[in-house]
Amino acid sequence: MKISTVLELLSQDTKLIDIEVKGWVKTFRANRFIALNDGSTINNIQCVVDFENTDEALLKRITTSASLKVTGELVSSQGKGQLVEVNAQKIEILGTCDSEAYPLQLKNKPSLEYLREHAHLRFRTNVFGAIFRVRHSLAFAIHKFFNEKGFVYLNTPIITASDAEGAGEMFRVTTLPFEQTPKTDAGEINFEEDFFGRSTNLTVSGQLEAELGAMALGEVYTFGPTFRAENS
Repeated sequence: MKISTVLELLSQDTKLIDIEVKGWVKTFRANRFIALNDGSTINNIQCVVDFENTDEALLKRITTSASLKVTGELVSSQGKGQLVEVNAQKIEILGTCDSEAYPLQLKNKPSLEYLREHAHLRFRTNVFGAIFRVRHSLAFAIHKFFNEKGFVYLNTPIITASDAEGAGEMFRVTTLPFEQTPKTDAGEINFEEDFFGRSTNLTVSGQLEAELGAMALGEVYTFGPTFRAENS
């Protein structure tokens, strides 16, 4: 049986028999209503559980962020907030999650500062889910625009010995040990013993390499990333 995405199911306006969907539990209310999300859309699909005929031990394992495979029937929703929902006929738990230890609790809306400390989970929040979807759409539109205009996309170096326009403080890249940094006879850092043999940094601009590319390829553009050691 083909696994359907949440986006596909939410786009349906007809009854589908024997559908399967996989995803992570966003919420589980009243031992009956599972909000399931698989990343295909920021929206969840509601899966309705017949809790009276479902093993209690299974219900206890359906916690926030547990991963499930739900087999059932897509029907028109009887409640508010969604047009369709899944009548769950079979639930398979693919991965459990300790709800007490899980850092993203719905009862305490996490701040951006808190999410920095749990960066591996921030994509699961609506805030970052929306941000990265918007970034994807903007980046795709920019590439599409320049491609249609005949521009060539250049991947300019991220590590460079150039400071471009002297536009800002740079992040130094080195393999030299900080504890015993080799020095020259003049007491300066001996970059000849470094990986690149000279002082190198993360780039603040791809402009110089783009100028070289333009002299050979004509119309070109770059698309970062660039780095500046500034609070902004």
